[in-house]
Amino acid sequence: MAQQAYVTGTDNGGSGPERREPAPGRLKARLERFVGGWRGDPRIWRRGLVAAALAVILALVMLLHAQIPNALGNLGSLTETFLPWLGLFVPVLLLLALLRRSATALIAVLVPAIVWLNLFGGQLTDKTGAGGDLTVATHNVNADNADPSGTARDVAASGADVVALEELTASAVPTYEKALASTYKYHSVQGTVGLWSKYPLGDVQPVNIELGWIRAMRGTVATPAGQVAVYVAHLPSVRVKLEAGFTARQRDKSADALGEAIAHEPLQKVVLLGDLNGTMNDRALNAVTAQMRSTQGASGSGMGFSWPASFPMARIDQIMVKGIEPVSSWTLPETGSDHLPVAARVKVDTSSS
Repeated sequence: MAQQAYVTGTDNGGSGPERREPAPGRLKARLERFVGGWRGDPRIWRRGLVAAALAVILALVMLLHAQIPNALGNLGSLTETFLPWLGLFVPVLLLLALLRRSATALIAVLVPAIVWLNLFGGQLTDKTGAGGDLTVATHNVNADNADPSGTARDVAASGADVVALEELTASAVPTYEKALASTYKYHSVQGTVGLWSKYPLGDVQPVNIELGWIRAMRGTVATPAGQVAVYVAHLPSVRVKLEAGFTARQRDKSADALGEAIAHEPLQKVVLLGDLNGTMNDRALNAVTAQMRSTQGASGSGMGFSWPASFPMARIDQIMVKGIEPVSSWTLPETGSDHLPVAARVKVDTSSS
């Protein structure tokens, strides 16, 4: 016997699938419920006092970082080295304030946010300009670099007119000289630092930074726009140790000696290239930073972190100028080193500025 199939239709009032509100509507409803939970709740001002206190402390650390003493493990310099990263605590505190539904904490979180933006907000904008008459680059090539010739080619490919290299080993120097010879006619290596130039190089001499061996040098580059004194420096490394904190005494001493040498430089136009093992915020470099401008700070885009190359967290490789106008500044792609190379375009002839 044939069977007849019946299909039962359902209308809007039947037992069909329940209609779901569109996603934007659901989001709006949840937001209204969340905000509504704050209304009329007298505890929103009493909750989250711990989060509010942490926000104020964070703001004070960033605002008064120069007052943190170095007497205990160079804590002040350590804080200043990684100062921009303190901003990561702001969204954490914001989330905590929202979870606690605390109006007091929300308002308090605004304080460190404003302080951070005041300190570093300008570095988030692109200040790169056009023009310039000299391109310079510096790179700590790493003594353990397994591909020095490739590293040299990468740096030369930047188009820099003047290149400084740090952490050169005696065995690797011939490799760098050979790889850079076709691009740079003039060069000099002093100790573990070297200077390569497309323009004539003279008055080359080591700079005493009170180490007992040579890790800094000075030379005069005869650019088409005029003579420029170029300093190359590799300040001593710093270490973070549990028993001693941020050990940087020798670095600080060498920074003072380098600053003294630059202060007595007879030429008016000066460029400093090198690994200073410190950031522009670090008070220990005041002898240098007080008299020179960072090209990254003046004409870069972003923070320009250069170390470590695998995950840059600080800009310890610096290009600074005196009597010269920065035009643009940037980091170069990763090489075989644990540092990123950094480069800058500057204007030596500032007579028309």
